[in-house]
Amino acid sequence: MALDLTDVALFVRVCATRNLSAAGREFGLSPAASSTRMAQLEKQLGARLLHRTTRQITVTQDGEVFLERAMALLDAAEQASAAVGHGNAQAQGPLRVAASVTFGRLYIVPEVAQFLEEHPGVQLDLRLSDSTHDLAADGIDVAIRVGPLRDSALVARPLAPSKLVLCASPDYLRRHGVPQQPADLLRHECLVLQAMNPWRLRERDGSELLVRVGGRFRSDNGEALRDAAIAGLGIGLSSTWLVADQLRSGALVRVLPGYQTTDSVISAVYLNRRFLPPKSQAFIDFFSRRFGPEPYWDEGIA
Repeated sequence: MALDLTDVALFVRVCATRNLSAAGREFGLSPAASSTRMAQLEKQLGARLLHRTTRQITVTQDGEVFLERAMALLDAAEQASAAVGHGNAQAQGPLRVAASVTFGRLYIVPEVAQFLEEHPGVQLDLRLSDSTHDLAADGIDVAIRVGPLRDSALVARPLAPSKLVLCASPDYLRRHGVPQQPADLLRHECLVLQAMNPWRLRERDGSELLVRVGGRFRSDNGEALRDAAIAGLGIGLSSTWLVADQLRSGALVRVLPGYQTTDSVISAVYLNRRFLPPKSQAFIDFFSRRFGPEPYWDEGIA
C-alpha cells in the first residue's frame, strides 16, 4: 500500500515540534485523528517511529532513519508537483516567515499587500520576535536575519547590505562635543546594543579597530537605542535601515564619518533542503528585488 503523503508530512512535523496535537492542528486534525494517523503509518511501515508518553514524544531509532527518507520524499513530491504544469508551479499554501520585530514592522509588513497580490495562492503567517527561532522546531519556512549565518543546517541568501553608522542627536553633540577620533568615544555616553560591544571600526588605512565603549543606557532593542539617541542620551551604533529617516531629517547626525564601520548583511535563511518550495522561493525573490544591493532606505544618506 502506498504511503499517504499527509501522514508522512504529519510525522515530519511531529518530529520537529515534539508535539502531536500542535502538529495535527497545522493539518486541521484533532488530537485523536492525529494519533490515529500516526498509528496507521507505524502499522503500515511495521516499525515504531515515536515513543509517546503523556509528557513527551521522542523519535525512535527507526523513526530517525525514516525521518530522513520522509523529508526527501516530501521534497521530491513537491518538486514533481511544481514541475508539471504552469498552474502547479505557482506559489501556494501556508508560508510561515520569521523576522525581528523592528525590521519586520518597518520593511516586511508594508510590502505584504503587494506580495499577496502577486501570489494569491499563498497564506502568509508572519512571526515577529527578537528571539531567534529554531526553524525546524517552530515550523518556519523562511527567516529574515541580520548578520553572519552560524547554523550549518541553514542556507542563507543575501537580500541587502546592512550598513552601520555612528550617530547622535545635534543636541547631544552640542552639549558634549563632537568626537574627532575613535578613542574619543571612551569619554562619551555610548548607547550599547547587547552583544555588540566592542564596536568595530576601520581606520583610514583599512586596519580594524575595536573600541569597547560604555554608557549608562543599554538595551537589547535597536529601536529603543535609536529613540534614546534622538532624545540626546548618547552616541549609538545603528543600522541605516533603522535610522535612515532620522538621518535624512536631521534628528540624528553621523559621528566619525571618516571611519568606516564593519557592516553586516540582511539574509533570508531556510532549512538546508534539496528543494526549496515555490512559496518560499517566491517570498525570497520578492524581497530580493525589493531591497537589492543598494536598498532604498540608504538613499540620500551620505
